[in-house]
Amino acid sequence: MNKIKVLMIDDNVQLIEAVKEYFKSSKLIEIVAQANDGVEGIKKIESEIYDVIVLDLIMPKKDGLYVLDEMKKRNISKKVIVATSYNTAEVIREVSDYGVNYYILKPFDFDDLEKRILDCCNKKKEGKNIDLHYNNLQISITKILHELGIPSHIKGYQYIRDGVSLIFDNPEMIGGITKELYPELANKFDTTVSRVERAIRHAIEVSWNRGNWDLMEEIFGNSVDIDRAKPTNSEFIVTVADKLRLDYHKVR
Repeated sequence: MNKIKVLMIDDNVQLIEAVKEYFKSSKLIEIVAQANDGVEGIKKIESEIYDVIVLDLIMPKKDGLYVLDEMKKRNISKKVIVATSYNTAEVIREVSDYGVNYYILKPFDFDDLEKRILDCCNKKKEGKNIDLHYNNLQISITKILHELGIPSHIKGYQYIRDGVSLIFDNPEMIGGITKELYPELANKFDTTVSRVERAIRHAIEVSWNRGNWDLMEEIFGNSVDIDRAKPTNSEFIVTVADKLRLDYHKVR
């Protein structure tokens, strides 16, 4: 079986090396080339054949949107996964217009990147099934947290994003936020439970000061008195997960 050939275009050399190391023993995926800016990236796309391109958006010389635009102008059709920490709603919409296959946020788990690469090529990870709703769920979580005013650069954003995803897929965890969810997040991000809790609380406070109040009323109006107090960490995560679950079932 031929391995999936991947080109990584990212100015973070350490990240590329770490991804290469992760796939070093893979029987399905190989990082065969890299570029560290958009100009070098488009040259490599034109000169070689790759199955999947993993593309960052923020790079020197020319950025990821330049690469996508040049691919469109030159009629180059490739599987593209945008992997970036830049997640404003406007950018997500613009990237979607180029027909990229997936949009994942940094910092990401290499296991998640592996799933997306395999999904692009309609292959399955050895011993595991690909969760087909994963990508749409992550985009939905990203969008709602952005609209709620939580900036992606603070630690609490990452904890809430992963926490909502875990509660969405494992509703039985609702009664164990402190004893189950916090420890799992702390383990994943190599930190402590108390820091996870504090960071989430800070993110909610930021949200309450800068978020979309109409959306807050829509999401939290029935579960907490938003005029009286902010939701607790548990209320925030569970209520957002419930909102997404209802929306998900409406469109199925």
